[in-house]
Amino acid sequence: MRKVLIALLAFVSLTTFAQDTPHPTLAIGSPAPQFSLTGVDGKVHKLSDYSSYPVLAVVFTCNHCPIAQMYEQRIQQLYNNYKDKGVAVVAIEGNDPKAIRIDELDSSDISDTLPEMKIRVAYKHLTYPYLYDGDTQSVTRAYGPKATPHIFIFDKQRKLQYEGRIDNSYRLEQVKTHDAENAINALLAGKPVPTPHTGVFGCSTKWSEKVAQRVAAEQKLDAQPITLDMVGKQELARLRTNPSHQMMLIDFWATWCGSCVAEFSDLQDNLRMYSDRDFQLVTVAANQPDEKASVLRFLQKKHATSKNLLFDSEDTQALQTAFDPKWDSAVPYTVLLSGDGKVLYKVMGDADMLELRRIILANLPSDYIGFNRYWQTGGTKQPAAMKQGQ
Repeated sequence: MRKVLIALLAFVSLTTFAQDTPHPTLAIGSPAPQFSLTGVDGKVHKLSDYSSYPVLAVVFTCNHCPIAQMYEQRIQQLYNNYKDKGVAVVAIEGNDPKAIRIDELDSSDISDTLPEMKIRVAYKHLTYPYLYDGDTQSVTRAYGPKATPHIFIFDKQRKLQYEGRIDNSYRLEQVKTHDAENAINALLAGKPVPTPHTGVFGCSTKWSEKVAQRVAAEQKLDAQPITLDMVGKQELARLRTNPSHQMMLIDFWATWCGSCVAEFSDLQDNLRMYSDRDFQLVTVAANQPDEKASVLRFLQKKHATSKNLLFDSEDTQALQTAFDPKWDSAVPYTVLLSGDGKVLYKVMGDADMLELRRIILANLPSDYIGFNRYWQTGGTKQPAAMKQGQ
């Protein structure tokens, strides 16, 4: 009991700290805080590396935030437009990945670790310096970004002359004021920045103090009940039509299938990432009916909060045919259906999780079509086993 009480008090203390700790934003006129951070290029980047540039723009951004995603190409454009005009543009990922709840990845294929930053840069062909400060957040605390993205622009003496938004809207078609460009142009012309501060919009900075909130969220997920129901030919045929009218990912698997077991947790992560966005996961075990107890134990071990089904007869072939007459192979077999039953992705064998997540995000209903378009371009390819829409 004493250990439980100590753990509870520590948890409450950490949560209170997360709520009460201030993170002030660097004031206009302040000198640029030093940094020495590893970039996606594997090199250590220091503030002094950019001393020859008359203007320095430091952008705090990340992978997972949909608003930050809308600004990746705008940061790239800033970098391209000004790199030969005496302006250095440097991006920093300042979120602590351990402080990000999995449901906060509902608009992303990956989180905010350095290896994942490298994945995003390759996917979107980004060439600007992209540095990682997620482990200590020492640089992020010194600058105090409120959201992603948040840009800080310094003059030749490395005094802060502008901080705030890049422009006035994440929707490119609604952009009317180019605030960061205006500040840069003024500094290049030797003039005062007309508006030194603007408000920012985007996802809040994920400070390390929020780790306790992520842990609490995971504990709540792990406490959800795990169920397993039997399924027959009629129900499988109906499942193929997707009667839920939500996007549905269906995973056929078995406890004796090594590949199935290896990818099972990743598939459950998909559910935890996207379940708030009209998405559901159904797992169908191809085990024998008398193996129900062992299947259920596996599901409980994996905290499988998906809808879980088990073949109700030993006639595996007939059950497979009921769902898909063309399926005559083994498991794993993964199918992604749109709300109207259209096949968006289908593969026999290991699923490519990045590819699958990007197709999910390209097709999930969203508030802004630009969020979907982001995932429809950038270097993905359809699996050889199944092209999208077939």
